[in-house]
Amino acid sequence: MTDPGPAELPIDGTLDLHTFDPRDVKDLVPDYLAACRGKGILQVRIIHGKGTGTLKKIVQSVLEKLPSVLSFRTAEETAGGWGATIVILRPRE
Repeated sequence: MTDPGPAELPIDGTLDLHTFDPRDVKDLVPDYLAACRGKGILQVRIIHGKGTGTLKKIVQSVLEKLPSVLSFRTAEETAGGWGATIVILRPRE
């Protein structure tokens, strides 16, 4: 049986981190955002869950360091509330 390799992640503007190891988030978030920008998707919802808030802090610390991020905020209640972060990306030049 052959290893199918990494699963293909749909680039649709929503990244649900529930299925990922928290150790992968620091690399995954910038890569996903870059892929979204490449497709012209400039508003992204990152679902990190409510839990203890640790994953949210990791996500937001990554976002603070990315020059491609114009802004980010906690999602509205209808989009996940404090269990998700909305990211606005700078358009590609």
